[in-house]
Amino acid sequence: IEPIETADRLFPTMRAIADHGAEVLRGPAARIRAITGAARALADGELELTTGDDGAAQREALLAMPGIGPWTADYVRMRVIGDPDVLLPGDVAVRTGAARLGIPADPAGLTAWADRVAPWRSYLTAHLWRAVSAPLTPRKASS
Repeated sequence: IEPIETADRLFPTMRAIADHGAEVLRGPAARIRAITGAARALADGELELTTGDDGAAQREALLAMPGIGPWTADYVRMRVIGDPDVLLPGDVAVRTGAARLGIPADPAGLTAWADRVAPWRSYLTAHLWRAVSAPLTPRKASS
């Protein structure tokens, strides 16, 4: 692989985020502690996030970390680990997209409705996010 001559920056390592994140990150202190704590666990090998991980076990490991809640753990499962079967029923945009498409938008109703697409609920989640901003235009009948 040829280096890109114009590249002059690298994303920081987990160790750098763990050691210096509090100096540069902005936002609520609890969120900064959660980010630097997760980075420290990744740097120290206490936490691993790979596409080969079991999603349910990884969710439990993430939830055990201070400051990591269900939405974050499930988002990591979906986007980092690549778990195809994650629904974020409490996500405001997911619920808004569901309502726009005539799907139950309350968390319990959406969860029950989404069972029909298991084990592909991550794709439904992405579709519902997109539905928030996509124009709703009726399909033309094919002739």
